[in-house]
Amino acid sequence: MVNRHLLTAIFAAGWLLGVPAAARSTPLALAAVERAVAAELPKVVAWRRDLHAHPELGFAETRTAALVAAHLQTLGFEVRTGVARTGVIGILRGGRPGRVVALRADMDALPVLEATGLPFASTATGTYMGNTVPVAHACGHDAHVAMLMGAAEVLAGMKNRLRGTVVFIFQPAEEGAPPGEPKGGAALMIEQGALRDPRPDAVFGLHVVPGRPGTLFYRPRGFMAASDRVDIVLQGRQTHAAWPWKGVDVISAAADVVQTINSLTARTVDPTTTPTVFTIATLQAGVRYNIIPDRAVLSGTLRTFDIAERDDLVRRVGLAVDNVAANYGATAEFSVHQNAALVFNDEALSAWLAPVLVEAAGAGAVRADASPTTIAEDFSYLSREIPGVFYHLGASQAGVDPATAPSNHSPGFDVNEAVLPVGVKAHVLTALRFLER
Repeated sequence: MVNRHLLTAIFAAGWLLGVPAAARSTPLALAAVERAVAAELPKVVAWRRDLHAHPELGFAETRTAALVAAHLQTLGFEVRTGVARTGVIGILRGGRPGRVVALRADMDALPVLEATGLPFASTATGTYMGNTVPVAHACGHDAHVAMLMGAAEVLAGMKNRLRGTVVFIFQPAEEGAPPGEPKGGAALMIEQGALRDPRPDAVFGLHVVPGRPGTLFYRPRGFMAASDRVDIVLQGRQTHAAWPWKGVDVISAAADVVQTINSLTARTVDPTTTPTVFTIATLQAGVRYNIIPDRAVLSGTLRTFDIAERDDLVRRVGLAVDNVAANYGATAEFSVHQNAALVFNDEALSAWLAPVLVEAAGAGAVRADASPTTIAEDFSYLSREIPGVFYHLGASQAGVDPATAPSNHSPGFDVNEAVLPVGVKAHVLTALRFLER
């Protein structure tokens, strides 16, 4: 009987002998990547500081988008602008045919008054809900844009070695759709063709968070929570605060609504199997200390990791809110709007990625079994369309306990610039190794 394994080996050897040496794929050495990243680091730091000093709110990232587009054009990329208003797509086609991989960074800032004391701290303002507000990169998106711009330049220098195509997605409005907008940045970019022509085979992204500087961490399957905005409007009847029985007290009803939601979440959902957070964060009612108003408006957020559990909790809370309002003679409007879906990391891709991230960050600096986190990310919409993995980059200052470091979205949040080369390397190596497979 002919040995099938021998035949396979002979066939493979013969095929390789017939392939020109230039067309064979040899993995690019890590040392070459590290040299290229080190050469770009001064630019990455300068971009990050410039972007940090000039933050822009969601769907208003015009200066940021122009900077990104101009950079990609100088590198010879195919560039599409105006995707989801201010989004930018850059396409780098390698010297040889192959698969397509996408890398993503978000561009928007937050209505936060910065208190870092940095020499390049933001003094910018913007318009949010009709008001002039301070604006700051309190979530680290300035670092995300700078790192991906650096990765674009490094990969452009390796174009002839690339077997396939890299799509760079610079996304607006990750922090959610601004008031009055039906969709946030990722969903709108997808709708407007960000994942078409060419369609990526996989997508990867990262986010800076408090953590030991330079570490990378993630988990397969559910990593970051689905996020829903919850709005409740209670309608009662105004009365003098000294005669509450002559009106319908929406203040007392609102207090009961908050306690009911807290109790339902804590007492009917098993936190060991499906982490769930349901928080009412705002309550607006009344203008004077001795008048019970006729209206109270509450809003909050629901974070979940299980779709069926989420749907059931929303149903039960809606019924409970109606019942609480009825107990007081009030009426209630209860609505839920999804801000981000569950960030679900593809299992096979997550397993493949671990050694690649070890290349980028070093031995002992990567955790592929991190705990799930109740913060949310609209990268989730991209990874619902194509297989993807989203991971975190620890960016606390050296010697600072990440547990006590200022968190994302706080006035004191800052990014340790020493971690920027790790992020650039992670982007570059992810794209290279994926296309080399």
